[in-house]
Amino acid sequence: MSWLVIAWRIVMAERDQAQIDEQFMYRALELAAQGQQLGEVPVGAVIVCNDQVIGEGFNQPINAHDPTAHAEIVAIRSAALHLNNYRIVESTLYVTLEPCTMCVGALIHSRIKRLVYGTSEPKAGVIVSQAQLLTASYFNHRIEVTGGVLADHCQHQLSDFFRQRREAHKLNKNNLSVT
Repeated sequence: MSWLVIAWRIVMAERDQAQIDEQFMYRALELAAQGQQLGEVPVGAVIVCNDQVIGEGFNQPINAHDPTAHAEIVAIRSAALHLNNYRIVESTLYVTLEPCTMCVGALIHSRIKRLVYGTSEPKAGVIVSQAQLLTASYFNHRIEVTGGVLADHCQHQLSDFFRQRREAHKLNKNNLSVT
């Protein structure tokens, strides 16, 4: 087989994976919208194994009264129940926002194989934005990372949410000062 044929197969495989990544990221965006309807910060997560969704979640710390109820954690819990196992090997987590420290710890302990995230989180993200935890040599598990999948869509969803929240807060503040 020539090097040209091998190179073509590699390009096609990467293109196919990019399309798959986008498909599942769109599902994560749909889940984020469900959380937003409940007043939660719109972050959604999907866990896939062998091209099948095995866990899903969206942010719900406010409604669940649970500070650990981030989208990733909810999806991991769902996948673990689905598999009847606390290890979620050979799976990919798709999440609309770069994970925080807590969620990265859960990804490592659950043995997620691959992480695909949408937009970065400059304040608390620990994949590329702050601590870059997954590059630390002291962890006993390595996770493949792909970032920036549908980043614009993910960022707009979050930006719109916070803009609407600020506008509502300003309107409430103005209404209180009028009365």
